[in-house]
Amino acid sequence: MAETLAVGKLDMEFLAALLEQYAQTDDERVVVGPRVGEDALVVDFGDRLLVAKTDPITFATDEIGWYAVNVNANDIATTGATGRWFLATLLLPEGRTTKHLVETIFAQMSQACRSLGIALCGGHTEITYGLDRPIVVGQLLGEVEREALVTTGGMRVGDDIILTKGVAIEGTAIIAREKADDLANQFSPEFIARCQGFLHDPGISVVAEARLATAQARIHAMHDPTEGGVATGLRELALASGLGLIVDEARLDILPETALLCAEFGLDPLGLIASGSLLMALAPEDSPGVVECLWKAGIAASVIGRVVDRAEGLQLIRHGRPEPLPVFERDEIARLFE
Repeated sequence: MAETLAVGKLDMEFLAALLEQYAQTDDERVVVGPRVGEDALVVDFGDRLLVAKTDPITFATDEIGWYAVNVNANDIATTGATGRWFLATLLLPEGRTTKHLVETIFAQMSQACRSLGIALCGGHTEITYGLDRPIVVGQLLGEVEREALVTTGGMRVGDDIILTKGVAIEGTAIIAREKADDLANQFSPEFIARCQGFLHDPGISVVAEARLATAQARIHAMHDPTEGGVATGLRELALASGLGLIVDEARLDILPETALLCAEFGLDPLGLIASGSLLMALAPEDSPGVVECLWKAGIAASVIGRVVDRAEGLQLIRHGRPEPLPVFERDEIARLFE
């Protein structure tokens, strides 16, 4: 019997092989095409570049429409582009879908789009069999000036790596929203509500920090860690750039609420879904100015490591000693939904 694959992202090596075999293009207008680590398509449109992204929401159910807009907007922002036009495919469960549910999702998408200056342009909605929850697949188009484009694969040896806000903001919110009943016996209603509020404060959007950083300095690479957590996001940065990383675990800001929820369910924060964090690579002489700019705007940021030659690999400095950066075959939150 053929081996079945686990819930979550495909193995990076397997995905890279699939893209190499089936997703290559000779279209000269494709500036950034399908490759592991790069989350958005970039197409030459003459005086500017078109940036396109698609991403589904599969783990969360609460505020799913709001999630869909923001996670797609994050990937557009990490290219230095501005999101403009959003489409959505809504797949809704048979026997569980009400008009109220559909209108709620539409309202969430509309509100999120308005807050980011994005036009909700269309898509597709249907009720389908075999689902136990709604799924929203978002598609977002944006644009950027050619010289302002940032890619995941643009890191340079010697660059500093900056992380904003902290580790596993999205994961914290999802756990508190999806497992609120389980948590009620162990934690106060105020604590649970605070964790649920991570969706908006510190928030899963990285659009503001991406715009501030690119206005402050030349950013060589940006990436928002999502499924697989900050550890996987760092690995994707390195793979896209063909370089190595040395990361200091002591500089990774794990908020107390996140640490408590991960301990409760036996999860590793470094592998927990992490929208809300932004990873940036930039020259070390520019990083103090960017960090200061972000803090002045109320956005926590710190230098967590540096870029090294590929031969040095991916290292995590833990208690003063280097060890390999952990590998997560699937997102830690997937274990909550088994």
